[in-house]
Formats: sequence, structure tokens, C-alpha cells
Amino acid sequence: MSYFAAAVVRDEGGWNAAEVNLRGATDIDEVADRLRDVEPDADVSLLFVEADDAYLVVLRLDEGEDLRVFGSDSAYAEESRLGALLVGDLKTSVTGLDDVDEPPSATAGGGDEDSEQPVVDPEADPVGDADLLADLGISAQRLLKLCAHEGMLPADVTAEVCQVLGCADEVEELREV
Repeated sequence: MSYFAAAVVRDEGGWNAAEVNLRGATDIDEVADRLRDVEPDADVSLLFVEADDAYLVVLRLDEGEDLRVFGSDSAYAEESRLGALLVGDLKTSVTGLDDVDEPPSATAGGGDEDSEQPVVDPEADPVGDADLLADLGISAQRLLKLCAHEGMLPADVTAEVCQVLGCADEVEELREV
């Protein structure tokens, strides 16, 4: 399974991006260490891992501590060793998804921009902390909606999130290398 892993780190100078090699990582702590190594003094460090145009995992460290993880679909853990390493320990579905099952009319037809309910792919099982980007301008509802939007690839979700963060150009440059 192929993947792209982009670290986006913010310090007093703004956002910087770097590609991260996850080959050979043995556990989530080692992945977090590789993220820390990008910029040890970063205020916020994010790692976007996109796999086979199907799965997205976002990891976050604040000042190098308190690892938080969101995965677009728990099935990634069954599909690859890297998926198992990143989301295999995330046993609980994203908080608030139970609310999505209530009024189907709120999500019918792809949902609208002002909807309070995320549009969730019934086949997907998002796991982890969907709220990990809320203080950066991406609410849990918006992240879930982006991940579930028909036709949106993980790279598209990363691009949308990075556009809000103000680091889209830095990540796009990594893709061009």
C-alpha cells in the first residue's frame, strides 16, 4: 500500500512542511518521534498520512506532547501494517457519530454547507479525535464532512485543511518533488 506523509509544523516563524518517511516505524510512538524530529521546538506539529487514495490519518502534537490521532476509516488498520500501527489502537468511533444516524433527512442528498450534521459515508468508520483541528479552524463536523464527501480523496482533504491553516503551498510543493 502506497502512502504520502506530510508533516506541517508551526513555530513563531509560521508554518513549514516536510515529507516524513514512515518505513520501518514499529509503533505509534516512533511515528510521533519522527514528527517531533521535523521541528523539535514547534508549537503545533501535524502529520497527514494519505494511503492509496482511500485513507487519511492526522496526528497532532502540541509542543511535542499529547499525541492526538484521527483516522478517516478504521478499516485502514486491517488493510496494511502502517494502518494498523497508526489507527489499530483507536477502538472507539468518532464522538458524535451516533447523532448522525438520527435524522436521515439532514444528510440526504449530500448534505448542505450549513448542516449541523456531518455527512458520513455509511461504509466508513472514522476513529479517534475528530476535534483535533478545531482550534485551528477545522471543526470535527467539517473534518468528518470533508472525509465523507463523495469524490474527495485524502489528498483533497489534506489540501482543504492546509488551505484553512495557511500552509497549502508548502504541502503542495512536497507533492511536486
